[in-house]
Amino acid sequence: MSRPSENTLVIAISTRALFDLSESHRVFVEEGISAYCRYQIERENELLPPGVAFPMVQKFLALNDTGEDGGAPCVEIVLISRNSADTGLRIFNSIEHYGLNITRAAFTSGGSPYKYVKPFGADLFLSADPEDVALALSIGHAAATILPSEAQEQPNDLLKIAFDGDSVLFSDASDRIYREKGIVEFAEHERKSARQPLPGGPFKNFLSALHRIQQERSDSPIRTALVTSRAAPAHERVIRTLRAWNIRIDESYFLGGMDKGTFLKCFGADIFFDDHFPHCDTARRHVPTGHVPVDRPPD
Repeated sequence: MSRPSENTLVIAISTRALFDLSESHRVFVEEGISAYCRYQIERENELLPPGVAFPMVQKFLALNDTGEDGGAPCVEIVLISRNSADTGLRIFNSIEHYGLNITRAAFTSGGSPYKYVKPFGADLFLSADPEDVALALSIGHAAATILPSEAQEQPNDLLKIAFDGDSVLFSDASDRIYREKGIVEFAEHERKSARQPLPGGPFKNFLSALHRIQQERSDSPIRTALVTSRAAPAHERVIRTLRAWNIRIDESYFLGGMDKGTFLKCFGADIFFDDHFPHCDTARRHVPTGHVPVDRPPD
């Protein structure tokens, strides 16, 4: 099997993001690793229920069925897990049952798997473990903690991905001004800097990869959205930044502090990425949500 093409979007995902392992994790926390191993091995022929990120993974993999050139797949999902290969057999049995084309995996037997994001060439790492996510972000990878959510699967074939702006698509430089000097100074700074593109944040390259796939398809099955607390006059710099990056984003919502959750529900996001936990906490009531932790004082 060859390495993924340079144009292949690679997403690394943990088992607890892909499948619902809540009961298994309870056994691990309450009874320890030995009990967990016995639990998984005794149930290796029992299917795991889909997890929060499962519908999104299905839609990503479906992009490979709609390619126009018949060449290399445009998306690959790889599994990186704290399980051992022994306890991971139940996971691969479930992957096979659901027809997920996932063939590459790293099982670390309890070790943090974040360091394998780079060797796999992953553009994004999704995990239920905040520590693993923070470590991946610290070495420059786009990563998010998949939060528990009761959001319903979106009943359409479009893959819809929504992003916050500052500290996610863009750097946290402007956000620091807001936190240190307040909304008035922030707005004035952004107005004066409107023609100066914002530095890229951790998810810039992931958005760029999505945009590349969109450009390669005459009828793109991907739709993107920016959902930000910014409002006029701080909107102009965002628009000009995306122009400078030569990246198209399909929908943009400048909410000026309004609750993001209801807008994300209307958009029908398959996943939303935000760095502020309070925003994530409201968003996950409506859509699957990934928290992007940044180094800042608590909200």
